[in-house]
Amino acid sequence: MVHCSGSTAKMLQILVQVVRGRYFMLYASTLILSTTGAGYIFGIYSGVIKSSMAYNQQTLNTLSFCKDLGSNIGILSGVIHEISPPSIVLAIGAAMNLSGYLMIWLAVAGHIAHPAVWQMCLYMFIAANSQSFAGVGALVTCVKNFPEDRGVVLGLLKGVVGLSGAIFTQLYLAFYGQDPKSLILLIAWLPVAVSMLFLPTIRIIKAVRRTDDIKIFYSFLYITVALAGYLMFIIIFENRFKAPEFRGSAAIIIFMLFLPLVIAIREDLKSQSPKNNPPLAVLSVETQEPSAIAIAPPPLSTPSSRKQSCFSSIINMLKDPERGEDYNILQAITSIDMLIIFFLIICGPGGNLTAIDNMGQIGESLGYTNRGISTFVSLISIWNFAGRVATGIASEIFLSRYKFPRPLMMTIILLISCVGHLLIAFPCPGSLYVASVIIGFCLGAQWSLMFVIISELFGLKYYATLFSVAGAVTPIGSYVLNVRVAGRLYDREALKQRAVGSATTGDFTCLGKQCYKLSFIIIAAVTFLGSMVSVVLAVRTWKFYKGDIYARFRSETTATAESEMSVAGNERDGEK
Repeated sequence: MVHCSGSTAKMLQILVQVVRGRYFMLYASTLILSTTGAGYIFGIYSGVIKSSMAYNQQTLNTLSFCKDLGSNIGILSGVIHEISPPSIVLAIGAAMNLSGYLMIWLAVAGHIAHPAVWQMCLYMFIAANSQSFAGVGALVTCVKNFPEDRGVVLGLLKGVVGLSGAIFTQLYLAFYGQDPKSLILLIAWLPVAVSMLFLPTIRIIKAVRRTDDIKIFYSFLYITVALAGYLMFIIIFENRFKAPEFRGSAAIIIFMLFLPLVIAIREDLKSQSPKNNPPLAVLSVETQEPSAIAIAPPPLSTPSSRKQSCFSSIINMLKDPERGEDYNILQAITSIDMLIIFFLIICGPGGNLTAIDNMGQIGESLGYTNRGISTFVSLISIWNFAGRVATGIASEIFLSRYKFPRPLMMTIILLISCVGHLLIAFPCPGSLYVASVIIGFCLGAQWSLMFVIISELFGLKYYATLFSVAGAVTPIGSYVLNVRVAGRLYDREALKQRAVGSATTGDFTCLGKQCYKLSFIIIAAVTFLGSMVSVVLAVRTWKFYKGDIYARFRSETTATAESEMSVAGNERDGEK
């Protein structure tokens, strides 16, 4: 009996160590982020909000702007992450997600009186803002845990976020059929359930880099790519599916989502063996015994020396360190490099989010069915994933082998994005499918590149806050291009059709190629301007990217490993 209970205790100890391991934490982060893409499927349920609440297009675009504002204003989540554990950040996000989307569902389903527009905007902002808490809590934590492989890690995790829209779509079709109102209910409770399940496992783990880390990341990635391929297969053939097929497809998707768990458990068990891997250094606060500290009297200070010291502190605070060193928040957000990045975010993701948020009405104006619109949204989601993953890996390979600056790759992505916008402005039969692929890919690529560039230029010390500040710029482009340009021009065209009696589907509905033509010509021009400005950033950072940008992290991990080995050797000598 004693032996049995000892074995059980040992198994429980191993289980706890695995659940608190680095790779289980990485897996938990991927699963949490796979449920954070509700913003990318706004095109599916925007129609039911518009009809049930009797909104015109500009009002609907204002609501989608609040969605973009909430999902990208992550400054509060970044600040909370700086002063509290990631689990607190995730718990706050889960509560916001549930409360916001639940109120929207109650309003759309008619369970409560129709809220005012400002109330619906507030609900949408709160619901969407939960995504920034999930992103900061899970993604930023993983980047800090794997600093030398941040390109691949960011590509993997941001890719999963992009894929989440297609996952949501397939689960919604399996659970609820063709009921967009129930989709809102699904995105209210599912992310909360997943976040609360894995809440205790997400934390900072300062560890020595394993030589096979990159292989493990690729193992995660291969499964995720297989899931994306399967989702693409489903999208192509889903027109032939009925309820049983959708349920079977959802079961396969859920199985593939849990498949990386096997890799995480295997690698965390392997990491516990000191024979195969270097010791892991757990993040802790280093302290010294009072007796070991030489206590010296503080130097006498005079008013003039205090004044000079204060002045020097202010100068040092505003003076930019070398690129790649840890900037403080003020230094980073006032630097020319960051201002250029802010402008690129307005031009690039701002335009692409406008296309995504309006995809339901774009498809409707061109005569596509509801099933076709769902296909566009799923294609955007899958190629969003492809853009994040492919660009994260490709930029890492090009950087390591050829010293190819990431900002120059941003230039290429922005130019490709212009093609997608022009396909919407000048549509032809089937061109919207191609535009969905291009816009999804480019949006994913832009996010992947943007956040890696920020981590490389400004360091990781305040990365959670800088990550959130950069995302907060996106709604500027979304508001200008989505509400003031696309929404206003769409309503103007709809009123023209209403005046001549050609509108047949409602007072605020526009039909035909002209509904979005001028809007996306303007968006393409703004995106092209962004591509030209990105060349300036590439020139400014050319010398930095030609050097060894990760040398500091290698020296730190080497010093940590040597320190751990020295401590272990001293302990063995003491035992002898």
